[in-house]
Amino acid sequence: MNGFLGSRASFMLDVVFLAMFIIVPLLGWSIWLVRRGKHEMHKRLQLTIAVTLLVAIIAFEVDLRFFTDWRAKAALSPYFENNGQWNAVWVSLVIHLTFAVPTTILWVWVVAQALRAFPKPPKPGAHSRQHRLFGRLAGAGMLFTAVTGWCFYWLAFVAT
Repeated sequence: MNGFLGSRASFMLDVVFLAMFIIVPLLGWSIWLVRRGKHEMHKRLQLTIAVTLLVAIIAFEVDLRFFTDWRAKAALSPYFENNGQWNAVWVSLVIHLTFAVPTTILWVWVVAQALRAFPKPPKPGAHSRQHRLFGRLAGAGMLFTAVTGWCFYWLAFVAT
């Protein structure tokens, strides 16, 4: 069964594909908020994003591991040759995972450290400099994860 975007992707692949179009601007808004001193709103938005991504990733992984044979869906792409050799779909997936896996780990670490180190209610402190640095790295990682995920999605499930 295909998803709702008219491609060969599954429902959950479509959900994650669209979610990243929402998450990336929300990250920008979150940065805008904290730069204006709205630390509590920044915290709430970041926690909402983190929980949403966690639920989406779990649902996505369950779908791919137990319900969707993504390779069969990608086999119709001109960029996917199922002859056991590397092709554009596999290369794009590896590039995507090169960003997605470390970004997920970094994101969890940044959120956990922020919850541990910042006071309640949140305000700038000794942890701010480290948080800013690793938050920027996590944000950049999320952007690259989204872009590489979109490329993989197109190569595997849209291209004809």
